[in-house]
Amino acid sequence: MQYTLEEIQNIYHLPLTTLIYRAQAVHHKFQDPSGVQLCTLKSIKTGACPEDCKYCPQSAHSEVGIEKEALLDTETILQDAVAAKKGGATRFCMGAAWRRVPHGEQFESLLNTVQSVSDLGMEVCCTLGSLEQEQANALKEAGCAVYNHNLDTSREFYSEIITTRTFDERLDNIRKVREAGMEVCSGGIIGMGESIDDRLKMLQELANLDPYPDSVPINALIACKGTPLESQKFVDSFEFVRVIATARILMPKTMVRLSAGRTEMNDELQALCYLAGANSIFLGDKLLTTANPDSSDDYRLLNKFGLTSLDPDQARAIHARSGEEASIFA
Repeated sequence: MQYTLEEIQNIYHLPLTTLIYRAQAVHHKFQDPSGVQLCTLKSIKTGACPEDCKYCPQSAHSEVGIEKEALLDTETILQDAVAAKKGGATRFCMGAAWRRVPHGEQFESLLNTVQSVSDLGMEVCCTLGSLEQEQANALKEAGCAVYNHNLDTSREFYSEIITTRTFDERLDNIRKVREAGMEVCSGGIIGMGESIDDRLKMLQELANLDPYPDSVPINALIACKGTPLESQKFVDSFEFVRVIATARILMPKTMVRLSAGRTEMNDELQALCYLAGANSIFLGDKLLTTANPDSSDDYRLLNKFGLTSLDPDQARAIHARSGEEASIFA
């Protein structure tokens, strides 16, 4: 089903109570309403990224001063993966500050790491920048189940945030990921100065992919000092909840991941996000280089809300596509 912007606007601008009610109806129909996918995100190569993404403290164009680190070795990463699994995470995500995935020794080391983490029984997700098709195929063969490549924002607003990579390059990378047989994780960042329609156009791009992403991370911008967006105010809470709910309605079987920005959210706002259809979070005190709530706080909240960890097999079953989804608009 291909959505028009007007259709998405009509969903987003529903009375908030009606919007959440509809998101809940979709969530209960297509997902385990009490299940939350627990992931951990690890930076395996930090800093000095040649991209000029205005939100990112790892960009070489920013003035944050993050020290450049080489690609971590397999044993070091494996220790973190083991700790993540013991902490309850079922998916281990690895991020490297590259524009393009390199060839040679670094890539071979990466493939060894992917294989080793996969051998632990964890789902492996990577976010490494642009891939060549043979690299995507090799990652899949090594055990990488999911690849993250965010659209970040709308096509129209994109050049205000990034100039070193085009919007269409991102879409092409997603195509390569699908062709290799990996799941697609792709979402965006809310609160960078974009309009509401920019947010909805981003959701339109994602929802109209065939198939739409298996995971959609929705990030609230953390305005990092030293980046061009350091003066941005934190996104309005109810606007953020509306984006979560709209994403849930448009993409019933995706994992809508409540990602960056949770350190700025109180319990009540996070509860609203879960009510609106969010069903995935990152555990651990860091998301690459930005702060994340302590795992004990997350478990406290999940226990308070009566939510439980979603088994990876359940998640895979949910992702199986069917023709039922059009009925949500009936």
